[in-house]
Amino acid sequence: MTVALLESLPDRPGPDTPVIAADLIVNPDAPNARYSDMVWPLSPLNANPSASRNALHLDAFPAPLREEFTYLAWSMINRALPDDFLVGRVQTWRTRQSPGKLYSTVQRWKALAEWLVKRDITTLAQCTSEEIRAFALDNLRTSKSREYAGSFLTSISRLWAFDFYDAQPLGIGEPPWHWEGIDDFLPAATARGENATDPITAATMGPLLIWALRVVDDFAEDILRAWEKVIEMTGRAEATVTTKLGLARIKDYVDVRRDRGESIPSWVQSRGRTACIPYISALTGASVGQVDRVLRRDYRSEYVRANLGPSPLKLKIKGRIDGTPWTKTIDFGDAESLMRHLGTACFIVLAYLTGMRPGEVLSLRSGCCPEPDSGPHLIYGNVYKTARDEDGNYLSEGMLREMPWVAIAPVVSAIRVLEQIVPEGDLLFDAHAHDFLLRRKFTGSITYGTMSERIERFATWASEQAERLERPHETVPADPHGAIGTERFRRTLAWHIARRPGGLVALAIQYGHMRTVVSAGYASRSRDGIHDLLDIETARATVDTLATLNADLSEGVGISGPAARRAINAAAHAPEFIGTVMSAGTAQDILGNPQLSVYDNPGSYLMCVYNRDKALCHRLEGQQEAPSLDRCQPSCANITRTDHHAEQLIALAEQLEKQAGSELVPVPLADRFRRRASRLRSFADEHYRNRVTVQEDPS
Repeated sequence: MTVALLESLPDRPGPDTPVIAADLIVNPDAPNARYSDMVWPLSPLNANPSASRNALHLDAFPAPLREEFTYLAWSMINRALPDDFLVGRVQTWRTRQSPGKLYSTVQRWKALAEWLVKRDITTLAQCTSEEIRAFALDNLRTSKSREYAGSFLTSISRLWAFDFYDAQPLGIGEPPWHWEGIDDFLPAATARGENATDPITAATMGPLLIWALRVVDDFAEDILRAWEKVIEMTGRAEATVTTKLGLARIKDYVDVRRDRGESIPSWVQSRGRTACIPYISALTGASVGQVDRVLRRDYRSEYVRANLGPSPLKLKIKGRIDGTPWTKTIDFGDAESLMRHLGTACFIVLAYLTGMRPGEVLSLRSGCCPEPDSGPHLIYGNVYKTARDEDGNYLSEGMLREMPWVAIAPVVSAIRVLEQIVPEGDLLFDAHAHDFLLRRKFTGSITYGTMSERIERFATWASEQAERLERPHETVPADPHGAIGTERFRRTLAWHIARRPGGLVALAIQYGHMRTVVSAGYASRSRDGIHDLLDIETARATVDTLATLNADLSEGVGISGPAARRAINAAAHAPEFIGTVMSAGTAQDILGNPQLSVYDNPGSYLMCVYNRDKALCHRLEGQQEAPSLDRCQPSCANITRTDHHAEQLIALAEQLEKQAGSELVPVPLADRFRRRASRLRSFADEHYRNRVTVQEDPS
């Protein structure tokens, strides 16, 4: 088998040999380097529009080992490992790697090369198995995740494999974990990927989503019309030729404004605030050069510098907040940044309210969400993370999802806005189309890094608008876990659905069944789909509820209700799960155990110890696997309350009674407040009459 493989290998490359063979190129517009070049772009291997534009920098390798590592890097790019090599290895091994993993693999080879040179090893033939062992242990001595360590060791295994199967191997020593097993080289398992990502806190996500929806639904028309006006005025200014009449008009324009004490239209540029020359040119009919020269003349320049003001566009503002225009006007110089904020708002809406991965959002194209003949809107796009060919190798161009996403109304609105920004058929987040100011010749979509920066700027801008409009409750506070980024929205959606039923998502978009829509809209073929993330978050919420309840009961907190005994028994299991690494499998075990089905419902001041045979929340819809916490019934046999719930009931009753006593509250509303307060007090009184502690028998 090995001999057949060696006979099929191409000759060794020469200086002018293309780095990437023609039959492997999936992005023909990307440049392909020659073997002798020191920088090898990997873009020809990548048709994912949102992927990083990585390149291998061979000159970063130490000189003594550069030639050998260069050849093995070329071999890894152009050749596939034999199928026999995968026998007995973990399922994630592939005969070929994705461009991103090729890049990270070569980066780890560089670390090995530097380590070897420091030990006076100048050829890979001198790199024995013991040297590899020492290198691995040395580099994995510091705290690393199990996933990182496994990937690190796999990179070194690939180096050995491509040398071993070469027609003229150098003789690199085989990594010792091939026969000793890899576990001894790896740290303990920890949460990884999205499961280890902190959700965006509700205090940050709430106003961020409100402003994103507001920009898409209420401000988009104004912003798009303002940008059209800027494009039209800029084009007119650039096309204006120099004439004597134009010169007279610009002189008269400045002199009249000076005589009246009016400001000169301006905008903020890289050198600070300066006169807005294209705006003034379009207004006066003078050429750009004439405007620039006149504004710099001695007897006018001093006035201009001292009296720079706004450059308002003639535009009727249609967007409203509580019936009031969101702004009096849009300034010529602000239109570009508002367009960036509009695109960012669309990304936030799409990323948060669909459950898509950021790469899937960034790869959507105009026309991806056609108008349906009937039923809901559907979004058609490619999936990248799990895209594999028939041999299991990664497909950088992605593949069409077997199941489209279901699009709710705000998502459709965001897509329609983006379709007005980009040409038909282009990426919704095309980097060139969204580079509004410079219009640089970017290819592909906006990068993760650029979008992350834009999200932070959007949050800052939203807070400024909240302050300007005297809506301090809608400012976007900094998230305590750091930058919002692009990859935390899926985890945050799952967190809010699992822990805030009927809460943030439903309040923001008036849509109460996000879990059903998002789960149904995500392809079941995806091993790491949003439904797994939802299960993990629901299981985490269950464990947190049990842990809190267990701690409260151990401290003498009382409990009452028909499900109190079941709640006490469930809480006793809490220590078994505290500190558990939550995987999809662990989550399914927890959610599948009926003894652990305890759901906190802070909105109703109770907990549900769910038994579907006794549940009243589903009596109209049939039995379900989980409760509908937005439809809790006071007489349900699954209810239990603690002293904390009773205290909250009394506090709310006192607040309602205080409101009812105000002279500003109409009598009918005051009576309603008092009736509700009386009902809340009755629930609290019932709890205190029947409460027990863990030292007592609740039966």
